[in-house]
Amino acid sequence: MSIIYGTKINQLLANTSPTGLLFADWMKKEGYSGQLQKRYRDSGWLTAMCKGVMYRTGSRLSAYDAIASYNKQMGGQLRVAAMSALEYAGFNQYVPRGKPVLMVVAPTCKMPLWMQNDMYDATFRMFHTNAFSYIETIERVTDSGTLYVSSPEQAFLESLILAPKSYNYMDLYYVMEQLTTLRSDVVQHLLETLDNNRVKRMFLYMAEKAGHFWFEELHPEKIDVGTGKIQAATNGTFNRKYNMTIPKDLEEYEG
Repeated sequence: MSIIYGTKINQLLANTSPTGLLFADWMKKEGYSGQLQKRYRDSGWLTAMCKGVMYRTGSRLSAYDAIASYNKQMGGQLRVAAMSALEYAGFNQYVPRGKPVLMVVAPTCKMPLWMQNDMYDATFRMFHTNAFSYIETIERVTDSGTLYVSSPEQAFLESLILAPKSYNYMDLYYVMEQLTTLRSDVVQHLLETLDNNRVKRMFLYMAEKAGHFWFEELHPEKIDVGTGKIQAATNGTFNRKYNMTIPKDLEEYEG
């Protein structure tokens, strides 16, 4: 191994996370030519995952670090969202069996090949929504790059968007009971700018039912929730205040 060759690979390993990814286009910009990348693969330093994406040979890959790597190296804006963001913040309803699911919101629902691999400590699931014109995001700087995570206020609304297909309303309400420290100003702005009346009504209904102090600080009169009836559940119970059919188990739950 030449001195230059050895120095280059040492620099690469020192400046990247062992549990993240390496994108070929970024490596070229950093001075690692396609030929040099091939030498690293042939020498066993790196392993190809799919076209244009590599990782350190033998590494146990982190789903969080993979996302952060992509955001840093490729200028992406992938964000941990919905229940995954709530779990990241410490709001857990139950411990999932098997490999956890990491919900990621992206500009499109097309999942790149590197996310489809089964080598990570979580299974990626992507979704896309145009319901938000304002997004409240937390940024975490890691060794791999920047990890974007939906704030708890944002994440719960995202979870309601995905309900009841991806999440059960009753399970989400159990999480709502834990959200005692949501910021009323952030909630207010998100609800005022959100384009989904079912989600807005269900959020307000759950927050009021949970009796959180921050609910009393909201200004519902400034939130447009529409006028028509909404059926959030089949064979549920009709709630006159929110003009919406609520799941029966949720309406009857007294906590």
